[in-house]
Amino acid sequence: MKGEVRAFAPATVANVSCGFDILGFAIDTLGDVVRVKEKKEPGIQVVSITGDHGRLPLDPTKNTCAVAVQALLTELNRTIGLEIYLEKGLPLGSGLGSSAASAVAALVATNRLLGEPFEKKQLLPFAMAAEKIACGVGHADNVAPCLLGGFVLIRDYQPLDIIKLPVPKDLHCIVLHPHFELNTADSRAVIRDRIAVTQATIQSGNVAGLVAGLFQEDFELIGRSLKDVIAEPYRATLIPAFYQVKEAVLAAGALGMGISGSGPTLFVLTKGKDQIQQILEAARLVYYSFGLGVDGYHSSINTEGAYVLD
Repeated sequence: MKGEVRAFAPATVANVSCGFDILGFAIDTLGDVVRVKEKKEPGIQVVSITGDHGRLPLDPTKNTCAVAVQALLTELNRTIGLEIYLEKGLPLGSGLGSSAASAVAALVATNRLLGEPFEKKQLLPFAMAAEKIACGVGHADNVAPCLLGGFVLIRDYQPLDIIKLPVPKDLHCIVLHPHFELNTADSRAVIRDRIAVTQATIQSGNVAGLVAGLFQEDFELIGRSLKDVIAEPYRATLIPAFYQVKEAVLAAGALGMGISGSGPTLFVLTKGKDQIQQILEAARLVYYSFGLGVDGYHSSINTEGAYVLD
């Protein structure tokens, strides 16, 4: 067993507009790094966290890295000593799968440290256990694409059925992270428990259209399908300038735009890179007019998922 391993896990976009709780994809430019180191004394210790401004817990029963690793060790029926060092590259409360990235990076590093007793996909339940600690519910729409890369469809949870979808070569993503924090609990609280049959029909058609568009590399179909009638109409009311930004980026040539996870980060899909700067500038102008700063990132779709650094 190697003494220590570092791993990277990428940011993710969950829901992807129409795919509420069942779709997600990974991006390249942002993510977390976790170093896991063997120690003599048994037990898991979260030694340090950087980049979180002191907000994340070091308590191993509350930290997603440690909870995920403990779930892995419990499955193996092993008791060993591990130190965890977390480097946060993702902002908290951003809708970019921050807790998922921490857990997944820790799992990938630990799995390599132990000689890879699990295949990558087999790590998913351990990451979902950590998500339950962080969010109250063990959803897979962030942890699955974070771990596996690309677009991922969660067809069912009982039993867990995960399907990787193809990624068109020229599909690119822009992430817009306004300088505004939205609590996940608040974002979930505004969504209605029941929807009309007409809404369900529209949403189902858009999910099917998005999946078909990915398989057929039909960018216009992908754009037409990025419509959400279940969560977006309610969550958009919590996100400043949402509709104004959406109008601006579509006018600048975007295929479509939606809320990343529970927000306030927005994702924009484009065909190719030619209009990236034009779209970013259009979004920035809108945010500035509302008195908000924004961080804009361009990324291709990360098809690899989490990986070992050294």
